[in-house]
Amino acid sequence: MSSKISSTLMGTIVPAGIYCSEQVGRLSGSLLPAEEELLGPRTVDKRRIEFAAGRTCARGALRLLGRPSAPLLQGKRHEPLWPEGVVGSITHCKNYCAAAVAGTKAYATIGIDAEPNEPLPAGTLKLIARPRELAWIASRKEQDVCWDRLLFSIKESIYKVWYPLEKCWLEFDQVEIQVHTGTQTFQAIVLRNAPSCPSLLRGAFLNTGSHLLTCVSVRAPVCSH
Repeated sequence: MSSKISSTLMGTIVPAGIYCSEQVGRLSGSLLPAEEELLGPRTVDKRRIEFAAGRTCARGALRLLGRPSAPLLQGKRHEPLWPEGVVGSITHCKNYCAAAVAGTKAYATIGIDAEPNEPLPAGTLKLIARPRELAWIASRKEQDVCWDRLLFSIKESIYKVWYPLEKCWLEFDQVEIQVHTGTQTFQAIVLRNAPSCPSLLRGAFLNTGSHLLTCVSVRAPVCSH
């Protein structure tokens, strides 16, 4: 599949006011000099390509938001450091990369994630799922979605929402997910007290066939619990 930048996949599940750019197929991209410095000389080609594709998508999304191109640096946990007045998220996996951005007057934080629609490695599910989540996955009859991988993707998106607000780690078992398959939406209860992140989060997902995409966002200002 040829690589292209579009907004037809992730763009279908993000709320209004969030701008997306993505690549589907073979990933490619370029880095600004300051971004190039973030990669060490021993960076493997796969990591370099994914990193460049992510930054390229980010610049594309920023253009859609009406913001100029600028180096996108990273924080201590390798999170993107967005320009002032912007929140966003980047995700990449095999044959897919996307970035989503919005203005801080509209959104407090955004989290997106993409995963291959494949089962998790053996033993991983029990490390990330709570008992009710395990029971729900065991009850699913549909074969076109790897539900364990979807759960993982949802929790990855939630962490990307959580960290910019709280600046600390959130464990997989500190979130409980309820998926609504009919509407391709979900809600998450954060089982940890936090001053800034709402305890109830909502999002949406998409099964493209080859990939599972998830998105969570919190509108600004952050509402009280």
